Amino acid sequence: MGSSVRKGKVVRQAPAGTASRDPRAKAPPAPEDAPLLRVAVLEVAMEPSVPVVFVRQNQIGGQDKTGKAHHERTLKKLLDVNGQALVPSYDYDLIVIGGGSGGLAASKEAAKLGKKVLVLDFVVPTPLGTRWGLGGTCVNVGCIPKKLMHQTALLGQAIKDAPKFGWQLDDKAINHSWDTMTEAVQNYIGSLNWGYRVSLRENKVTYENAYGEFVGPHKIKATNNKGVQKFYTAERFLIATGERPRYLGIPGDEEYCITSDDLFSLHYCPGKTLVVGASYVALECAGFLAGLGLDVTVMVRSILLRGFDQEMANKIGEHMEEHGVKFIRKHVPSQIEQIQEGTPGILRVTSHSTENSSEILQGEYNTVLLAIGRDACTRKIGLEKVGVKINEKTGKIPVSEEEQTNVPYIYAIGDVLEGKLELTPVAIHAGRLLVRRLYGGANTKCDYVNVPTTVFTPLEYGACGYSEEKAIETFGVDNIEVYHSYFWPLEWTVPARDNNRCYAKVICNIPDQERVIGFHVLGPNAGEITQGFAAAIKCGITKEQLDSTIGIHPVCAEIFTTLSVTKRSGGDITQSGC
Repeated sequence: MGSSVRKGKVVRQAPAGTASRDPRAKAPPAPEDAPLLRVAVLEVAMEPSVPVVFVRQNQIGGQDKTGKAHHERTLKKLLDVNGQALVPSYDYDLIVIGGGSGGLAASKEAAKLGKKVLVLDFVVPTPLGTRWGLGGTCVNVGCIPKKLMHQTALLGQAIKDAPKFGWQLDDKAINHSWDTMTEAVQNYIGSLNWGYRVSLRENKVTYENAYGEFVGPHKIKATNNKGVQKFYTAERFLIATGERPRYLGIPGDEEYCITSDDLFSLHYCPGKTLVVGASYVALECAGFLAGLGLDVTVMVRSILLRGFDQEMANKIGEHMEEHGVKFIRKHVPSQIEQIQEGTPGILRVTSHSTENSSEILQGEYNTVLLAIGRDACTRKIGLEKVGVKINEKTGKIPVSEEEQTNVPYIYAIGDVLEGKLELTPVAIHAGRLLVRRLYGGANTKCDYVNVPTTVFTPLEYGACGYSEEKAIETFGVDNIEVYHSYFWPLEWTVPARDNNRCYAKVICNIPDQERVIGFHVLGPNAGEITQGFAAAIKCGITKEQLDSTIGIHPVCAEIFTTLSVTKRSGGDITQSGC
């Protein structure tokens, strides 16, 4: 404290570097009941409030003075002594690497809290040269175009159902135009790209279409598409670079195959298509392509929808097979050859069995779509130069509960995180919460467990919370109860299709008053159903509360208010009507 107290007297010993003051100045009066230590501080530092802040041996002020400066956003000015900053000066408070949904949400939130923010976003073209605008995977090559093309396929099914409801269609064949669909989808995406740029400008966020790469502590290099380099510094960095589709690493894959990065802007109809993989991307794309009337085959190495509830995954596969999608199971491609050029051309695919390497298959397709997984975009952004640790196998970044990496000033959100859900709304939510903790005094952390999601396969799958497998692993088979039932949407009864294909189940934790810990629905509008129940699950809804809820009749979600058969009982769950 720079002083000592002897028999009630203060001996002044000003700390080295204390800001100079007029020695004739008088300290403000201390309250009569002030502790002796506070009196000492008042005598030495001439500050009525404690603690007194010192930065690099310079006295800045007491609690009242510094607190007021913080709230009035004048702290930087207070920290300037004789025109020199006592803390490091940076170009930006926050630099966000990645202009996807998570990065954009975080950047705008930080700007709203008065921070100076830079967003760097750059799309590395695919092997076929496909690239896109601001907004990341979801907007350009993910959620948005996928859902629109899924809707296209649903409309095709509605046309097939229409005569049963009295619509008289003429005898002319009803055909689908790939070009019309992709043009409409890309026009809408273009409007979103522009909207994001306008939003950044309105929120006073600086944006550069440049590739960000760390070059040293608190410093980054930004390289644009012309190779021009700029260097920036920041107090903090946020990695939100997302993921890109993985290739097989076999002859012909990058030369002749496409991925979801190429599909949604493909300038020709893909024709007979082989989808390689069993991820949600694989099954969603296979589903809507088949819904457009194309010949579609899915090649699966092992299981469908790894990480999702496997009962639901298998029901999805069964439904797709019933509706014409072919599956080649336990096979992986070993070579892709082009045997005829064109748009599309003809490709020969050689594959081998995962159980018997001597078992080889060959098939010819117009298009091969790879959907075998995605890799985090973390290996070429200079993380090793600043010491950020990654999982060397996956490229994922381990973070704390605060989304902080092992380097204190570097944070990460979204698909690059190790062990977290790869979903757009999760990245957006986590980004906003992170920024509010950093700059807004909040303390709320992102909940990565009770997260609703939907797989937009022909029979949509909505889920929230634990899968059945994960619930058994976490709580024990004797501590969970699974209630389930098939149901038949009223809209499907007149065309008499897909009876006892839609399915609902809730997983309950018995010791915790049968609290619902897992929610699963397979049927039309699954996402719309799941979203509302996700809020109830977040609030801790129990099975008793579900049962006491009055349903809306006749809708699909009503089934969750009447579930009575448990898996343990082995009772019949088939339905004969809506």
